[in-house]
Amino acid sequence: MLNMEKVLFICASPRKNGNTSQVLGECAEIIEKHGLVTETIYLQGNIIESCRACEICVKLHRCHIDDGLNEIIDKIKESKGFIVGTPVYFGTARGDLMSLLQRVGYVSRNTDNFLSWKVGGPIAVARRGGQTATIQELLMFYLINDMIIPGSTYWNMVFGREKGEAIQDKEGIQTIRRFGENIAKLITKIT
Repeated sequence: MLNMEKVLFICASPRKNGNTSQVLGECAEIIEKHGLVTETIYLQGNIIESCRACEICVKLHRCHIDDGLNEIIDKIKESKGFIVGTPVYFGTARGDLMSLLQRVGYVSRNTDNFLSWKVGGPIAVARRGGQTATIQELLMFYLINDMIIPGSTYWNMVFGREKGEAIQDKEGIQTIRRFGENIAKLITKIT
């Protein structure tokens, strides 16, 4: 019998089927082989505003900004795992992803802490550099929200510029696949 627990991915790349999407696909494939379900939300074409720290979410139990974030929050709540992937274009994570994460974290913290004990972590894809700073920046979201982050054989970063190059980074893809395996095994053990 398959475990129907879900892992939600957020792909912050604005490029359809680009390197980040392909790398997340590799991770999802491994997770699904362990009997879990995956879903990917693509931020491409969405405009996610920054948090205003208005604290209206305390009363509404959701964000009052109507830009699609609440639908994403509903999907996060339904999931046992939460993985974000971002390209690194200028030294760090994309701004729309950071806006999303800050608002999700703010709503979680000001309502029922729905992020607590979710299993996940970040993945960064870049041509040459910036992945380490990006991973560090994104890990702060997971740590401050009481989430569980499994490791892998190296940092969750992959190198590639042109579409399809990231998949050729054998060590990077091996790391991502092991990360996916660790996510799946951990979710299976704690649920």
